[in-house]
Amino acid sequence: MTSKSPVRSCDDVDEQALSYAEIKALCAGNPLIREKMDLDVDVAKLKVLRADYQSKHFRLEDQLLKYFPAEIEAQQSRNKGFEADIQMVEAHPLPEEGFVGIELAGKHYAEKADAGEALLALCKEIKSTEGIPIGSYRGFQMELSYNTFEKQFQITMKGEMSHHVSLGTDARGNLTRLDNALAGIPGRLERGQEQLENLRNQQAAAQVELTKPFPQEAELAEKSARLAELDAALSMDESISQNEEEVSGEVGEGERPSVLEDLKKRAAEIPPDKKPGKEPER
Repeated sequence: MTSKSPVRSCDDVDEQALSYAEIKALCAGNPLIREKMDLDVDVAKLKVLRADYQSKHFRLEDQLLKYFPAEIEAQQSRNKGFEADIQMVEAHPLPEEGFVGIELAGKHYAEKADAGEALLALCKEIKSTEGIPIGSYRGFQMELSYNTFEKQFQITMKGEMSHHVSLGTDARGNLTRLDNALAGIPGRLERGQEQLENLRNQQAAAQVELTKPFPQEAELAEKSARLAELDAALSMDESISQNEEEVSGEVGEGERPSVLEDLKKRAAEIPPDKKPGKEPER
């Protein structure tokens, strides 16, 4: 009606409001009941915290057994691939002047302008989303594909690792992008080494975390023991009170006069001519 979403809010319980445990303790006249119910809540919360601690503990064990060894090995393999590609780039350096040359569709191009135009011509012919080999550049095999999501062509230069380059409409600029991608391999190696160091630090931290016990284990054990004592004490009090009620009930039944016996006694005291159901003789 008002075009407004209903807003719900909640406030803290007033300190003067009595809890269920307090009301029950006041009614029963036994302060142990309140203590027991408070301990029930505390022990339940501590058990939830311990269950969460154990769950995290199991996840850390699983990471130490599977995740960290696999990730560290994979990152080490990637770093070795980057190192091999850096050596490939160094083996095919750019000349100070001129163009190093490129092979496209089985033809070698020594001029940068001609190579750029030939690369754009291949883009017009190839519309496949899968990588199609088109040649090589500075020792790296090249595959051309069309990225439908970004709506642009991409070249993947493959050595030990794959290096992706997005193409534009500038013929010379595309070749510059290829060189920039190869020049950026040392940076990728540096980031890979940082990632490897980070994984090792996380592995060491997880090993240290596994040695830490549950921080509230002593509190949980103490409150659980106290709760067991209260349960035993309250159970004993309940059984004693039940026995007292049974004994008092038996005594009361023995002293209470029987209504049926009283009626029979009074009926025997009535004279014969005054007994109900019999008319007097005339």
